[in-house]
Amino acid sequence: MFLSMRDFALCLVAAAAAYGPQSALALDPRYPDWPCQQLKVPEISIASVWTGPSIEPIDSTKPTDAKEAELVARLAARRTPIEEAKKLIADFVVGTQEEKQEKAKTLFAGLYSTLNGQRDEVMNGIERFSRKQKAMAGDIREEAQKLRDLQDKATDQAQSEELSNRLAWQTRIFEDRRKSTSYVCDVPVLIEKRLFDLGTAIQNAMNDDSPKK
Repeated sequence: MFLSMRDFALCLVAAAAAYGPQSALALDPRYPDWPCQQLKVPEISIASVWTGPSIEPIDSTKPTDAKEAELVARLAARRTPIEEAKKLIADFVVGTQEEKQEKAKTLFAGLYSTLNGQRDEVMNGIERFSRKQKAMAGDIREEAQKLRDLQDKATDQAQSEELSNRLAWQTRIFEDRRKSTSYVCDVPVLIEKRLFDLGTAIQNAMNDDSPKK
């Protein structure tokens, strides 16, 4: 049983030992803590999600009124289905063509500020997660070296077994967290896609000439 646990732990340690150099080679050197396959883009490009009127003169951090602020929060929430979001947008972007254009601009500006901020928070969290993984990989390598030293000395089998069990547990946690990386790396992409879909819905509402009931 001791040999089986030892071999299991050392096999898993190989994955942790490779984490640092392999991930470093795969990343953009400007962002050494970014673990995702997707390239890190610090800010969503407005041009990639919005082809409507320019929002540059608008203070996107301050919605014009409480109703709009509430709508921005509701639309930004991923729990709001996109079809429901489209209806909310269509009900808001109404009036003359000039009024619709102004509402569309301020609504998108608020959404851009909100969702870009959420994406930034998520990306910062991903990099914190990556730094913890790197630190954990370093700890595992140190524990593995201690285990090898004990085995080479062939002195205290009980201590070796205790260390082997602890190492296997640490490495299992490391592997479980590593497997979740692909999921968390998708979140910034999903946020950007939501902003694109909402921007498209706003532009469609702005350009819709059909009368509202």
